[in-house]
Amino acid sequence: MRTVLVLNGPNLGRLGSREPDVYGAADLDALRTYLMDAAGDDVTIDLRQTDDEAELIHWLHEAVDSALPVILNPAAFTHYSYALRDAAALVTKAGLALVEVHISNPHARDSFRHTSVISGIATGVIAGFGFDSYRLALDAVTRAHPAS
Repeated sequence: MRTVLVLNGPNLGRLGSREPDVYGAADLDALRTYLMDAAGDDVTIDLRQTDDEAELIHWLHEAVDSALPVILNPAAFTHYSYALRDAAALVTKAGLALVEVHISNPHARDSFRHTSVISGIATGVIAGFGFDSYRLALDAVTRAHPAS
């Protein structure tokens, strides 16, 4: 059994009610169910959300210490958190996959959203496909870290 950490940053706990025209009407529980269905029997989805930058950083440290691949939606931290960027870099420097995901396409939105401090150290970036961004990332990380 493989575990994939699916980490979500600030305000994503409000999915389903926050700007449904941008983020859709489904909530985090729906995302969890969607990913568990997509993962199949040999992958465990450990989906977490926090509005706390320090907690998100600690979860990335946990990924390194436990050798777990990461799907990361850093949300607003995408654009300015160098501390989060440095923690994410520890994941990829450890040889683990870290895919940055976004439900919406940041490049089609406000100009301040066009810059990601995470993208440069991520294994890959998937954006603009709603919850399918996570499914595509799940496929990528499970291919990068096949079952032993």
